[in-house]
Amino acid sequence: MAGDLELLSPAGVATPGGHYSHGVVANGFLFIAGELPIAPDGTRLATSDFATQTRQVLANLDAILAAKNLTRARLVQVRVYVTHIADWPEFNALYAAWIGPHRPARAVVPVPELHHGFRLELEAVAAL
Repeated sequence: MAGDLELLSPAGVATPGGHYSHGVVANGFLFIAGELPIAPDGTRLATSDFATQTRQVLANLDAILAAKNLTRARLVQVRVYVTHIADWPEFNALYAAWIGPHRPARAVVPVPELHHGFRLELEAVAAL
């Protein structure tokens, strides 16, 4: 706890590789840091196909939500960074299957590159 903030580094996700928390609870929201396709044991999936990377990022998001007993239905905003905009349709299909009928606000942002050669990164905000 840092003042009125709760900092989360839950089980089920790799230890952060930098100076950050996977999630921060503040003012009735859970702010989820940019999640990369890194398995809970720390394995970086940069050489895996886009679908595998996407599924790992979504699994990481699930683990962080679970740390506060939240479901995907509590997501209010999702931002996705992709290194190839051509991956957007595949991401959209995998994401839609993962999240179901719930439709939080979302942005998909093309970027030139991501750390370790990953193809996507996802950050989100959920209501408590």
